[in-house]
Amino acid sequence: MLGISWGGGVAQHFAAFWRSRCRRLVLVATATGSLMVPAKPSVLVHMVLPPRRQMDREYLYRVVGGVFGGSARRHPERVAAAMRDGDWLGSPLGYVYQLAAAAGWTSLPFLPAIGQPALIVAGDDDPIIPLANARLMNLLIPRSRLHIYHGGHLGLATEAAELAPVVDAFLAAP
Repeated sequence: MLGISWGGGVAQHFAAFWRSRCRRLVLVATATGSLMVPAKPSVLVHMVLPPRRQMDREYLYRVVGGVFGGSARRHPERVAAAMRDGDWLGSPLGYVYQLAAAAGWTSLPFLPAIGQPALIVAGDDDPIIPLANARLMNLLIPRSRLHIYHGGHLGLATEAAELAPVVDAFLAAP
């Protein structure tokens, strides 16, 4: 199972509580939910106001680098295109539900119970999920391995040529 960002929270929960259905776990640009090392307030404000990111293309281009880090800082147009110019979040109400779910959930108590091999993939320039979160998960998940790449929150898309072989090798290992 592979989970990115909030999907990584779902993947952690699945791996812990449905062990027989999850052989390996890949967590990309994710954290432990409400109990985590948070982003800076200047980043969080952009996370809780998605409608403007979704509707105002110029605003998206201005903030995308500071919010997502990595290559978004140098090439905001590539990252904005990968995000379909802000239309990647779905409905604003669905996004609010996602934020509410993340605010009321944490994986910290059950991370030591995750028995599957786990690959934690984190960017060294991810303003949304500071690297300390990946290091913490690596300490708490017994059979985990941490891979740090030079990039931001959307690294699996923007640094795919570098990261796909790492994930593939992990999943294909005996």
